[in-house]
Amino acid sequence: MTLAVGQEDLLLDRAVQEVVAAARAADADTDVRDLTPEQLQPGTLAELTSPSLFAERKVVVVRNAQDLSADTVKDVKAYLGAPAEEITLVLVHAGGAKGKALLDAARKVGAREVACPKMTKPADRLAFVRGEFRAAGRSATPEACQALVDAIGSDLRELASAVSQLVADVEGTIDEAVVGRYYTGRAEASSFTVADRAVEGRAAEALEALRWSLATGVAPVMITSALAQGVRAIGKLSSARGGRPADLARELGMPPWKIDRVRQQMRGWTPDGVAVALRAVAEADAGVKGGGDDPEYALEKAVVVIARAARSRGRA
Repeated sequence: MTLAVGQEDLLLDRAVQEVVAAARAADADTDVRDLTPEQLQPGTLAELTSPSLFAERKVVVVRNAQDLSADTVKDVKAYLGAPAEEITLVLVHAGGAKGKALLDAARKVGAREVACPKMTKPADRLAFVRGEFRAAGRSATPEACQALVDAIGSDLRELASAVSQLVADVEGTIDEAVVGRYYTGRAEASSFTVADRAVEGRAAEALEALRWSLATGVAPVMITSALAQGVRAIGKLSSARGGRPADLARELGMPPWKIDRVRQQMRGWTPDGVAVALRAVAEADAGVKGGGDDPEYALEKAVVVIARAARSRGRA
């Protein structure tokens, strides 16, 4: 018995696929039944798991187990108490309070559990991409992994597909330039690209990236967040003591590769410039959250102010 618990669809599907693959590796004729709560009516599980004259092996997958009816839950619990040797049961459960009694019952009898949590943090998606490259036996630079996450976004299926494409098409180490060639259009639509160009003082390119981002559906609040992160990183690093990237990374909570990037971006910045840029970001944030009539104008104004602040030392 296997429990796949969580709300990340790709990970849930992979957990099911691994069980099915293992069963068919042992017996190529294994029958697979993949059922929704609507299909698993009271009595259905008993029929599927009843002894067969031919000792037929089966994998029975129950999707959205938290939504099973009370009578069907009783059937599943009864089966958990006396499982059939030739049957592999997979319960796919969202976790949480709903249907917890069934989850607890499966855990109590020692079902193997596979965690499939929703990946809401950028760091988790970055770790996922790194893991995908490792699983494929390929090397990708930290910058390439970050660029892929920035370009593709939060959809794990699309991230996994992008890794597969790069692995299939590219020989040797996959770097940021390779990712840029494959996903230029999407990368340019990234809120982080807007922020990078702005803090580098490249106003025209930042505005172009901003307009592309908005045209392709990037939420304005995501852009203000990226701008804030970019300016804060400049401020943090400019006030930190000098040292190796690894030491600064621990002190500031940034990956070492980002320390190197921000060091390049901070040329031309002054403390006054950072203060001006942070005020511009705060005003833009208020503008896109209902404090202004035109969120697009609020963002354009912030980008211009930040780009000018990035060149403040050069004008002094």
